[in-house]
Order: sequence, then C-alpha cells, then structure tokens
Amino acid sequence: MKYLCLVYSNEQLLHDSPDSPRDEECFAYAEVVRQSGRMLAAEALQPVETATTVRMRGGKLSITDGPFAETKEQLAGFYLVEARDLNEALQIAGKIPAARVGSVEVRPVRQLDV
Repeated sequence: MKYLCLVYSNEQLLHDSPDSPRDEECFAYAEVVRQSGRMLAAEALQPVETATTVRMRGGKLSITDGPFAETKEQLAGFYLVEARDLNEALQIAGKIPAARVGSVEVRPVRQLDV
C-alpha cells in the first residue's frame, strides 16, 4: 500500500535548531529507503513564501500568495513510500531526520480508478 509522509516544520527551526538535520543526513536516509525498495518519490519544497494558493469559488478563480492557512509549521517536503501496512509506514516516517524538529503526517494514498 502507498503512504504519503508529509513533513511539517517551522522553517526557522528546521534550519536553525541544534537538532536540525543537514542535507547530507536527509539524502542518506532517503537513499536507505530507496535501497529498501520502499521509496516511490521524495522531494523537499521551496520556502513557504514561494507558495501560491488557488481557490475556485462560485465559478471564479482566486489566486493568493502564500499557503492556505496561517500555521506555525509549514509543509517542507514529502516521501511517498510503499509499505506493508500503517505500522511499517510509521516506522519509515519516524526515522525521517526532519521529524526531530517538526512532525510527519502519514496518510494512506487512496487509489483512483482513472
């Protein structure tokens, strides 16, 4: 089953905390997951100030700068993994280096028949 591991963190803490992972550590962990055969995709995102939010309301398109909601933590990146079950996905997510300074939301991917 596919699981999406959404990595959230306060952008300042992600880079400034003593527990912050460095790029090399993140790359190394991604390589471990890739070599296990469970990695489907992973990407880091640009800073939140580069985000644009799109809404369609009453047939009208609204485009605004920034993320959808004001939060203390922003979406920093993701891992899309293949896991036997939720427990295995949680084990993978718990070892994502950024989990030390943020959080990782794990959600099963809903299969669409398209």
